[in-house]
Amino acid sequence: MHIRALTDAEPFTTADGSTIRSLLDRTTAPVVQQSLAEATISAGTATTRHYHRAAEEIYYLLEGRGEIDIGGQRARVRPGDAILIPPGVWHQLTADADATIRMLCCCSPPYAHEDTYFA
Repeated sequence: MHIRALTDAEPFTTADGSTIRSLLDRTTAPVVQQSLAEATISAGTATTRHYHRAAEEIYYLLEGRGEIDIGGQRARVRPGDAILIPPGVWHQLTADADATIRMLCCCSPPYAHEDTYFA
């Protein structure tokens, strides 16, 4: 059995600029096909536009509001929204000026810095 508290996860900055606390991934559990992390994007900032060649991502917003751009399509997002980001699709998440975004991020296969590509 593998249970990990958020308070046990040390924050780090990913290649796209978001702050991550990895809950379950290849470094913390015998994970094979997915990873789960809490991600934070500070108010008024955005992730760097990027894509993942292998990973499919699902974001689930817990707090904050902003705008997501997935493959050139833009939409407003808020708490309770689940967002699918297919592999190979450019994406960027921007937090509103007055609202830090906190979300869960699931990746399959598990997140890897090496699978993040920029323009």
